[in-house]
Amino acid sequence: MRIRATVAAVSGALALSVFAVPAAHADEVQGDTTISGVVVNGGKAVVVGATAKKTITVSFTVKDASGVGWAQAILYHGADIDSSDTGAVATSSNHRATCTTVNATTSTCKSTFNLTPNTEVFNFAAGSWKVWAIATGKDSDYVQKDNAKTFQVQRLSKLTADATPEPVKKGKTITVTGKLTRANWDAGTYSGYSTQPVKLQFRKNGSSTYTTVKTIKTSSTGALKTTVTASVDGYFRYSFAGTSTTPAVNATGDFVDVR
Repeated sequence: MRIRATVAAVSGALALSVFAVPAAHADEVQGDTTISGVVVNGGKAVVVGATAKKTITVSFTVKDASGVGWAQAILYHGADIDSSDTGAVATSSNHRATCTTVNATTSTCKSTFNLTPNTEVFNFAAGSWKVWAIATGKDSDYVQKDNAKTFQVQRLSKLTADATPEPVKKGKTITVTGKLTRANWDAGTYSGYSTQPVKLQFRKNGSSTYTTVKTIKTSSTGALKTTVTASVDGYFRYSFAGTSTTPAVNATGDFVDVR
C-alpha cells in the first residue's frame, strides 16, 4: 500500500548515498553508529481527531566515533516495515531528520510528521505503531532499526452526560444519559463506541472529588442511560478509562439541584 511505495522511494534515494542500504525489513549495523533515546510525541500517545491532521515530532540521539553523517525515521503500522499497511515520512523535503551537533561524536536528531485522517491514519490502523530509523557516521558506518520505538496512535474520544430532571426532589429518580463517541478516520466524523464499560460518577457540591456510583456499558450506538436516587446537590458525569485504540475521557459534570 501507500507506505510500501514510500519505503521503496526512500530506500532508492538512500542507495545513491555513500553505501548500499540493506533491506528495509531487517535490522543492520556496520561499525559503531548507534541510535538511542527515541521519543515520539513527547512520550505521549498520538491522539488524532476525525478530520484535522496531527503534527508530531520524533527525536533521537545518534552517535559515531567519526561524527554523525545524517539520519532518518519513518513511522509505520504493521508487523514490519516491509509488510506495513500505512505510515508516514517526515515533512522535510528530503525526508531526513534535522540533526544538531552536541559534540564531535554525538548529534540530536528530530523529524516532524503529519498524521491525517483517511490519508496516513485509517480506522484499522489505530493502536501500536513503530519507528523505522537509520543513521550514518561520517566514515560511512551505519545502523538501521526496524523497530526503534513502539508508540500508540489513538482515535480521539468524546463523552457527554446529562442528568434530569433539574431540579429534583430528594428521594426521586434521576436519569443520567450520555454518549461515548470516537473519531472515525475513514468517514471524517465521530461514531458511537459500542459495548464499552463506562463509570457513572458523582461529586457532591463543594467537593473536588468524584466517586464511582456504578459501571454500565454503552449501547451499540455508544449511548448511555441509567438511573440513581436523588440525595444531595452535586454533579454527575460519565468516565471512560480508555483502550489501546481510544484515549480515556471524562464528561463535563452536570449539576443537579436536589430540593
